[in-house]
Amino acid sequence: MELQNTVKQALNALYHHPGDTLRMQADRWLQDFQRTLDAWQVADNLLHDATSNLETLIFCSQTLRSKVQRDFEELPSEAFRPLRDSLNTLLKKFHKGPPKVRTQISIAVAALAVYVPAEDWGDGGIVNWLRDEMNSHPEYIPGFLELLTVLPEEVYNYKIAARPERRRQFEKELTSQMEVALSILTACLSINELKEQVLEAFASWLRLKHGIPGSVLASHPLVLTALSSLNSEPLSEASVNVISELIHYTAAGSSGGVAVQMPLIQVPLIQVLVPHVMSLKALLKDSSKDEEDVKAIARLFADMGDSYVELIATGSDESMIIVNALLEVASHPENYIASMTFNFWHSLQVILTKRDTSLPFGNEASIEADRKRRQGAFVPSYESLVSLVSFRVEYPQDYLDLSHEDRREFKQTRYAVADVLTDAASVLGGDATLKILYKKLLEAVARCGNGENNEWRPVEAALFCIRAISNYVSVVEAEVMPQVMGLLPKLPQQPQLLQTVCLTIGVYSKWLDSASIGPAILPSLIDILMSGMGTSEDSAAAAALAFRHICDDCRKKLCGCIEGLFHIYHSAVSGESSFKVAAEDSLHLVEALSMVITELPPDNAKRALEALCLPVITPLQEAVSQGPEILNKKPARELTVHIDRFAYIFRYVNHPEAVADAIHRLWPIFKAIFDLRAWDMRTMESLCRACKYAVRTSGMFMGITIGAMLEEIQGLYKQHHQSCFLYLSSEVIKIFGSDPSCANYLKILIESLFIHTTRLLTNIQEFTARPDIADDCFLLASRCIRYCPQLFIPSEVFQPLVDCSLIGITVQHREASNSILNFLSDVFDLANSSKGEQYLPIRDSVIIPRGASITRILIASLTGALPSSRLEPVTDTVLALTHAYRARAVEWAKESVSLIPLTAVTEVERSRFLKALSDAASGFDINNLTVAIKEMADVCRRNRTVQEIVQGALRPLELNLIPVS
Repeated sequence: MELQNTVKQALNALYHHPGDTLRMQADRWLQDFQRTLDAWQVADNLLHDATSNLETLIFCSQTLRSKVQRDFEELPSEAFRPLRDSLNTLLKKFHKGPPKVRTQISIAVAALAVYVPAEDWGDGGIVNWLRDEMNSHPEYIPGFLELLTVLPEEVYNYKIAARPERRRQFEKELTSQMEVALSILTACLSINELKEQVLEAFASWLRLKHGIPGSVLASHPLVLTALSSLNSEPLSEASVNVISELIHYTAAGSSGGVAVQMPLIQVPLIQVLVPHVMSLKALLKDSSKDEEDVKAIARLFADMGDSYVELIATGSDESMIIVNALLEVASHPENYIASMTFNFWHSLQVILTKRDTSLPFGNEASIEADRKRRQGAFVPSYESLVSLVSFRVEYPQDYLDLSHEDRREFKQTRYAVADVLTDAASVLGGDATLKILYKKLLEAVARCGNGENNEWRPVEAALFCIRAISNYVSVVEAEVMPQVMGLLPKLPQQPQLLQTVCLTIGVYSKWLDSASIGPAILPSLIDILMSGMGTSEDSAAAAALAFRHICDDCRKKLCGCIEGLFHIYHSAVSGESSFKVAAEDSLHLVEALSMVITELPPDNAKRALEALCLPVITPLQEAVSQGPEILNKKPARELTVHIDRFAYIFRYVNHPEAVADAIHRLWPIFKAIFDLRAWDMRTMESLCRACKYAVRTSGMFMGITIGAMLEEIQGLYKQHHQSCFLYLSSEVIKIFGSDPSCANYLKILIESLFIHTTRLLTNIQEFTARPDIADDCFLLASRCIRYCPQLFIPSEVFQPLVDCSLIGITVQHREASNSILNFLSDVFDLANSSKGEQYLPIRDSVIIPRGASITRILIASLTGALPSSRLEPVTDTVLALTHAYRARAVEWAKESVSLIPLTAVTEVERSRFLKALSDAASGFDINNLTVAIKEMADVCRRNRTVQEIVQGALRPLELNLIPVS
């Protein structure tokens, strides 16, 4: 009683006390209370207590529901029947409400049924029990109907901490009881006021997608009731849900698929789905219809299209009736209704355009002819679709006044329409689609010339659509594209229109390179891009991106006018012009000039590279010349904006010797920044990225500069622990790891870096505090295994690094944990790497004494030490260990699994897991091991109590304290 009163007081404080602090304390106390064993009895007592208020009833019903779902195994087995009877009494008590309470109790009963086998439930399982209760107590039928509704939904509710095997059994039990459930619902149809509830329950059972043949359903009273309710006013939401589920049911593989369910969807039958849904088509344009009704009808058409797309793709007369209805939906003025069909048009396009590569020889011609015939049947539909969706991308007149959320929704609509247009272009061909859109552009331009208000919007919309299909327009298209490009300089330079014009120029850069008129129109198009750079930040960003595309694809044509390109580049980078190009967008211009320089002869490229570097190095020289004190106080942004440009130059100027010469000349400036700003992570990351690309492009031409660079980062890493120094070293290992002349240098480098890192990462707390170092350290170690195992495996740092990895596997940082797991997988897979096989004895001398600990940590990671989202990389590591050590790995796993108490994992579950592991070790189906691992993970994570038991038994974080024998 005292605890019950405390719960009431805490709830009163939570909902009614004016002080935030006390409300938060009450909330925390109530959450902690829900996890206790006492919560069972207290919640049950308060629900039976006639004096409990609504807040208490809702809280206690939620508590009881969550206790059943998550903590049922806390109770002794004999507690089941009293709990079931108590919940049944409560279900009857609240059969008329409050609805929230009744729903929670219904879910609790359904969750109980998931745990308890049908034979233990009594009376042939919960469905038969429910039927008997409804027959005995007809006055409580509404409450029992809610239970019947939630019951099949709990099959897929993974909040219920049942074991996977029991969950599968429950699904089978419900499937076998489907006829009984439908007979209960059919009997309830006679109660008129329950019809909606009956239909909702029927929809819920149909989601199981098993058990009843289509021929039976086609004439079933529940189906007939749902179909007849489609014509009711207002439209019955429950009947729409039933028809929607029936459509999905007929197409589901588990129900036999479309072929088996054909009696339900064939047009000639009287009681069929398709004719009834098709009869609603006229209502789509009925202005008197409520928008929610129209939305429901559109949903049925969309469901029909998605489910029967393979039948529709045959192009039969019957299927074209459905396609025309879907075009009606696509034409609806509301975007969210029209967009319901977008998935169908994509799925249909995939079927119509795919080519089957597994065809028997000799059939290709006839099958290809049939594919073209079917594709041709849908040409008019996709042509209509292009016209129906293209207007949806037009900017609304009040766009600038829209909220952030509305603007975001408009942009999402544009992206969705762009996807539909590419689907249409896949079927029609890009050139044919372009002709349709060009007509719309001409109409819009004509209106623009007539001086109509806001005339730029239709022009922009047409251009947006033309831009969307650029990948499908052939580079040799010579009828429409020249006219489109010829129109662009004549359009008004309104900012949003100019932005789309610039982007359109960019996406057709390949066409400009191939077109005979390309050289003639390129200057005028570049003039447009320069206008874009000076108009607004958005148009400048679009122009910079387009400039990069043009320079990439038309680089050979532009080599002759590099002086003009440099003028644009200098104007944007120096910040002295009226250009509005942001620092991030200026990188597109750096990349653009770099790609043109790549096409120049070596001598010309060297001079051009110097000119490219000049406006970038000057501000850095000035910063360094101001002395250490001023340089140290500068915001990182003032340096990184220039250093990032060097990264792009070194990445995209593909002249190794010229880049090597440039980095050699720039090294004194870089070294000064390294020395004076090594404490600054952002500057160091930017500088290391620039050096990485210099190393990657220059390769062996780096000469003595690479030595100076490695010496610098090796020394600075010990002082400042910047993870990017490890990251840069990974790139060096990739380029120079197999070069014998670099062996001594690289050996010293990796030993120095790894020794220092293992001294930093001595416990899981250090891994948690320094996840970037852990991530980059083990990425570097994996690179060493792949590119220079001869330097790494025999070294003194290999064993300490393996020990270090065991400490850090369970770090919660995703990238760090994945890098450690990948490193261990690479160690186990050493025989697969270049020159790795000869070092297997060294590997085994380190791994075998630690095998039991490694396996135990990995199993702990699978069973809860790492989040379930990390299962895949842990599974890959377990597979690699099993493949490398076979029978030994199975023995190590047996040792670990035997530590887990039988209350958490049964002997059958252990045996299943170990059998799959043993089969994988013997070379049998590895997929079985993946399934077994997933099941073991589910069993051990099914609730917090079990997870704590498993982790308490495996104790992964304590293993690194145990000396290796």
